Amino acid sequence: MGPSMKNPEIAKSSFAMNPEESLGREYPENEHPYRNIYQRDRDRIVHCSAFRRLAHKTQVLVTQSSDHHRTRLTHTLEVAQISRTVARQLGLNEDLTEAIALSHDLGHPPFGHAGETALAECLKGQGGFEHNRHALRIVELLEYPYADYPGLNLTWEVREAMAMHSNTPQAPEIHRFLRHKQPFLEAQVADTCDSLTYNAHDIDDAMCLGILSFDDLMESRIWARSVEKARAKMNPKATPLQIQLGAIRMLIDFHVSDLIETTRINLGKVREMSLVSVRALEYQVVSHSQEMENMKKELSRILKEKVYRHYKVLRMAQKGARMVNRLFQEFTHSPGQLPERYQVRIPSQGLERIACDYLAGMTDRFAQDEFLKMFHPLAEI
Repeated sequence: MGPSMKNPEIAKSSFAMNPEESLGREYPENEHPYRNIYQRDRDRIVHCSAFRRLAHKTQVLVTQSSDHHRTRLTHTLEVAQISRTVARQLGLNEDLTEAIALSHDLGHPPFGHAGETALAECLKGQGGFEHNRHALRIVELLEYPYADYPGLNLTWEVREAMAMHSNTPQAPEIHRFLRHKQPFLEAQVADTCDSLTYNAHDIDDAMCLGILSFDDLMESRIWARSVEKARAKMNPKATPLQIQLGAIRMLIDFHVSDLIETTRINLGKVREMSLVSVRALEYQVVSHSQEMENMKKELSRILKEKVYRHYKVLRMAQKGARMVNRLFQEFTHSPGQLPERYQVRIPSQGLERIACDYLAGMTDRFAQDEFLKMFHPLAEI
């Protein structure tokens, strides 16, 4: 870590988003006396119901597996913390970066990616389902804390970050945000930090649950380096768990340091030192070195083979997907079983989309409870 990275006072970069140059909100509001617009976005996200529900939504392993592994909420907080560190070192807007990081998983349904795949299949031919698009729908329409307008009325920039992270650019609600080739740098930071965060913490969770071992990972160069550095810094009497946690910290540190230094090099090559110029590039400037990318792929391959395809993980995922599918079929067959505030929106937005809104908002636990109420003959209604 270079000397400049130790200094907490980093000058603002010419590539940073300026709150005063924001494209603003869909519904105009007066400025707040002591919070800028991105700070207000961050606070609205933290206080919304969709954010609170992340506490009981699956990251990779469902909540019954352990009380200690990550949920969508703890993952989100970790992404926000790492993203702020990177944004500060690059002189970017920390408040905007944090708001984007905190909102990046709002649209995830219960049971992780298995739940998302199930809903996408249910809505095939009806516009489909994708969690970034749904996050946009949540903050623009489904949240209802204000009487004057629907949603949270977030700034264009936070909503644009959700849209540009989507893999369905042809969707009308996404396409309207695609004015540039690249996201602004704060969005690039949050996206990249999301990736490095879940890799590191999926390892930790899988090891704690006994579905991954040190030996499984030693083929990974970056993991071997992390373990070596952790052992060198720790007391010889350190327990295996302490070494594991130390290696996770080193793994994150390696990734973050490489990300900051590589991005600085990339920005130094940009001819016009402006945000407009980096958004017009054919590639993202916030990135890892090629060596780190190769090591990340190496690590991801091992995680895919040893964790994401582990029979316990697949069983949990398929079980969740079946519940989502069955509930969707029941609600669309008999919409009178939906809560009243959802039923009233069916004429204007369509039964399938409204059933999806209800299901996507559920936590794992609530979805399981609804399933029992609907299909178990002895369960209380």
